[in-house]
Parts: sequence; C-alpha cells; structure tokens
Amino acid sequence: MTAVLVAAGAFLMTLIGGLVAQRTGDRRHLVLGFAAGLMLGVVAFDLLPEAMAQAPQELLGVPQPLLMFAAGFLAIHCIERSVAIHRAHEGEYASHTHAHGHAHAHHGGRAEGVGLTAAAAMVGHSVMDGFAIGAAFQAGTTVGTVVALAVVAHDFADGFNTYTVTRLYGNNRRRAVTLLAADAVAPVAGAAITLAFTIPEHLLGLYLGFFGGFLLYLATADILPEAHSPHPSRSTLLCTVLGVGFMWLVVALAS
Repeated sequence: MTAVLVAAGAFLMTLIGGLVAQRTGDRRHLVLGFAAGLMLGVVAFDLLPEAMAQAPQELLGVPQPLLMFAAGFLAIHCIERSVAIHRAHEGEYASHTHAHGHAHAHHGGRAEGVGLTAAAAMVGHSVMDGFAIGAAFQAGTTVGTVVALAVVAHDFADGFNTYTVTRLYGNNRRRAVTLLAADAVAPVAGAAITLAFTIPEHLLGLYLGFFGGFLLYLATADILPEAHSPHPSRSTLLCTVLGVGFMWLVVALAS
C-alpha cells in the first residue's frame, strides 16, 4: 500500500504540470521550448539509462533497448508520414492547389489523432511509472523511495507535456484535460496493479527504450520546430536548455 500512497504524489504533480501548461497564454513558444527540453532530459537521463539497466542483453552487437529506441522513433515518424502531416512547419505551407482551382488543406482530424496517440502513449508511460514505484518498493524501502522521488518529480513534466502535445495537434481543451486526468490517475493505477504481480524486467526495459524514441521524435521533429517558427529563437532556446537542466537536477537529487 505504501507504493500506492506514494503514487498519489505523482497524481498531484501531473495535475500541477498540466495546470501550468494551461495558463501560459501568449508565451506558448516558451512553454513548447521548455517542454521539449524536459522531454529530452527525460529520455537522456531517465528512460534510456533505466532501459539499459533493465534489459542489458544485446542483439547483433546492439543493446536491445537501443534497438527499441530506434523502433519507437521510426514508428511515430512512419505514423506521421502515413497520414501525410508534419506539424513542424505546417503554417509555412500553402494549401495544395491544382489546375482546376480546388485547394486541399491538411486534414485537421488526422493531426488531432496523432496528438491523441502521443498523449495516450504518455498515459501508458505513466502507468509504467506506477509499476516502477510498486516494483521498487518490493525490492526495498530505500530503493522504492529513490525511484518514487524521481517519478514524482518528472511527473510534473508528464502532465505538462500531455496537455501541451494534445493541444499542439489541434485538440480542444476538453480532450486535453481528459487526457491530463487520465495521465494523473495512471501512476496510481500502475502502482495498485503491482500489488497483484510484477512486470518482467526485460519487457520493462524494452518498453522504456521504445517510448524514449517516441518522445525524442516528438521533441525534436514537432515541438521544437513549432516553438521556434513564430518567435525569435534565443528565448525559446534558453527555455529548452533550462528544461534539460531541470531534468538533470531531478535525476541528480534522486540518485
């Protein structure tokens, strides 16, 4: 039960992160820059090291989590290409016009679908956060406390990113809030499930690698270009660096 109670802290931090994302107003470019930095920091300092620790086995000379990392990156890239959208510079493109004079715009519903898919993946990741807390407490109170600190701290970024990514792809506020609520409940549910069973370490490592590639694509191919396109890049770049630094500090404090 300790793991479930600790996961309630992750619930609160996720909601706080989403609330901050909602109240940014015309500073959206700074929010997106910071969000991208947080996502990069989560991938580099949290997801990949944990994945490598959980699944150190190699396949043809390459650690399996890194193969899954590349697979996650390519999976979201293929999804975006298959629906013929790319939000990074979408505003710079004119509508496609043919000789008969009809213009064809991007299909907003498809863009919304990618945003929902990305947010749903983040909810799935938050469930795994709860699993991680529960499994760590099964290993011992000290290990559980360290893992819980890291999860609760970076769940602020999870809530922030879930709301931001959902809205970035054109979804309305109700959908974004609904997914934010699901993301907040997810770690509590994940911790509760571990009261019944645990996830094999190897599978957990593969999942974390895959999700790391997914997040890195969103940060670099969508969110950062979107953040820099309408505004001077210096302040946005600073926010990105601050986001990475914040996640470094979180990991350092949790170590």
